[in-house]
Amino acid sequence: MTPHILLINPNSSLATSDMMQTIAQKAAGGRLDVRVVTADRSPSMITTPEQLAASASQVVELGTAHDRDCVGIIVSAFGDPGLAELRRKVNVPVVGICEASMIEASQGARRFAVATSTPDLAEAIDQRAHDLGLGHLYAGARCTAGDPLALAADAGLLAEALAGSVRECIERDGAEAVIIGGGPLGQAAEQLRTRFGRPVLGPIPCAVERVFSLIDQDGNIPQAI
Repeated sequence: MTPHILLINPNSSLATSDMMQTIAQKAAGGRLDVRVVTADRSPSMITTPEQLAASASQVVELGTAHDRDCVGIIVSAFGDPGLAELRRKVNVPVVGICEASMIEASQGARRFAVATSTPDLAEAIDQRAHDLGLGHLYAGARCTAGDPLALAADAGLLAEALAGSVRECIERDGAEAVIIGGGPLGQAAEQLRTRFGRPVLGPIPCAVERVFSLIDQDGNIPQAI
């Protein structure tokens, strides 16, 4: 076994896990391997606060079962389910994609916003910004219209719908950086990254970079236990 980052997909879609792993591995740039585990007690895409809360227990189970070559863990659902409890139970860095992307988006005191396809999770997203002490920089979340699952089934339609939300974040809310808010939206985030004159951030690459920043400030990979 070799040192690696473990990415936990709290959604139950294996296809989504494959997409997340591809994006994370690209972001890792050969520095470490990224391995993925997938929840099996959640829906294919988490879209409600109840589903988000229910997913936390399995996130903790999957994370605490990591093997000894795991040097960091990413929780890849935008509400960061189970993050705090998992951190208490393991001795490797644990990063949530919402947390990591909000920290990155706020660098330099930038005003930031979130574009997402899950309106029922907007309140949870708002709460994460305030929990992180970033409420003063947070411009809010803009949500696409229509059923999130139907949008997710059409990659082109999803990207265009999110592009409209990004534009609203910039033009109406004054956002200086916009996060594409959702692990399953990772591919759309990659497509939109260079379409606007302001940073559009994918949460998965943000989480990968944050793991690397936390692994060891001296650049050494610690042995996980």
